[in-house]
Amino acid sequence: MTTTVRLGAAVPVEPATPAGAATRRPISGSAHSWDLSTGVDGPGTRFVTFLSGCPLSCLYCHNPDTWKMRNGKRYAADDIVAEAAKYTAFIRASGGGATLSGGEPLLQPVFAGELFHRFKHELGLHTALDTSGYLGARATDALLRDVDLVLLDIKSWDPATYAKVTGREVAPTLAFARRLAALDKPVHIRFVLVPGLTDDPANIEGVAAFAASLGVVSRVDVLPFHKLGETKWEALGKPFTLHDTPSPGPEQVTAAREIFEGHGLYAV
Repeated sequence: MTTTVRLGAAVPVEPATPAGAATRRPISGSAHSWDLSTGVDGPGTRFVTFLSGCPLSCLYCHNPDTWKMRNGKRYAADDIVAEAAKYTAFIRASGGGATLSGGEPLLQPVFAGELFHRFKHELGLHTALDTSGYLGARATDALLRDVDLVLLDIKSWDPATYAKVTGREVAPTLAFARRLAALDKPVHIRFVLVPGLTDDPANIEGVAAFAASLGVVSRVDVLPFHKLGETKWEALGKPFTLHDTPSPGPEQVTAAREIFEGHGLYAV
């Protein structure tokens, strides 16, 4: 079961510098919003920060309002960490943590790295990065050391389908996945099942075989396509081209999961 509680975003205010103290420019970035969520952004209850900006333009994106950096607000890392700190006891009790999502967090690697470091070392929270992996080359080793789990979206194995879905190429995501494997970094794979687009068994087979080859994937989330974000597309004046695409039925989802399970992966 998934629950989400929308939290009000505080107006960012830079902390005052004590008299005589060395001045340090606060690290800041663009964020769309933050939530407390359970069941979709990593284990337990999570403090999820949605950073603004994304290099992809996925046809089924349910957060198109996070695509542009200008659609977010500027926040100092101090503000977001202070907000997360209000819920740390509750989060720890649930076995949860903090997740950076978006948009694409790696579009702002310095800001993301600062948040991960402080979530982990100041607040003592488990950390998760929700990413397409397309900008994985921007993630420094230091940033990844502060990430406990990567939620990696592999939109498609077939390059032509990937390009149709995202407007980009799949190779950078696969390279990032191999890098995570070399670092022995725990990974959950996310795969959105879209009838007539990503549901070809050969396409799913490709993702499954690749995920199994990494040796660090402990879970695969087969996510049925939905149209919950369609109203956001309309509000932005963008055509939602999948308007007539149905959600996959239970038997289609089960068949996809069975392909992943056939490669020894735990699929839900």
